[in-house]
Amino acid sequence: MPSPYPAAEIARAWERERPGTPTDSIEIVTPLWRLAKLFADDRRRLLADLGIDPATLDLLSVLRRSGPPYELSTRELTRRTLVTAGAISQRVGRAEQAGLVARRTEGNGSRAVFVTLTKAGHDLVERTVDQVLTRESELVASLSPGDRELLAGRLQNLLDDVQQKLAPAAAAKPE
Repeated sequence: MPSPYPAAEIARAWERERPGTPTDSIEIVTPLWRLAKLFADDRRRLLADLGIDPATLDLLSVLRRSGPPYELSTRELTRRTLVTAGAISQRVGRAEQAGLVARRTEGNGSRAVFVTLTKAGHDLVERTVDQVLTRESELVASLSPGDRELLAGRLQNLLDDVQQKLAPAAAAKPE
């Protein structure tokens, strides 16, 4: 079912109403925003059915992908996710209370905190990740393998470029 209000129509309307306003991004950014919302809403529904929230799955997944011993510092967790150190601290606290991760310090006076996936956390991520990735694979199944590869490469290029352009603004932002 096509979008009832396609991005090209939005661009044409802005061109008509505001001649000279740049509209070349609309047909790229609008579908990306809509896709992101659709994917996020679908994932949230699936995870609710599985009894896990997206933030917890994100934390457990980062630890699981790190390989044995499935342990990372909170600094490394922050680097590998798209959230702040404070958000990582909250996520770790909730997951620790649920018995999904364990926290430890080096004990040598260092302030570094390490987070380890527990057996319960490992089991939960193992049960969940296959269902999530299978669902998302179904959602992009209309793309051929070649189209998937092409789109993935172009999206990565765009992401890298946008991150580079926004890096100075992010670095200048006070915390």
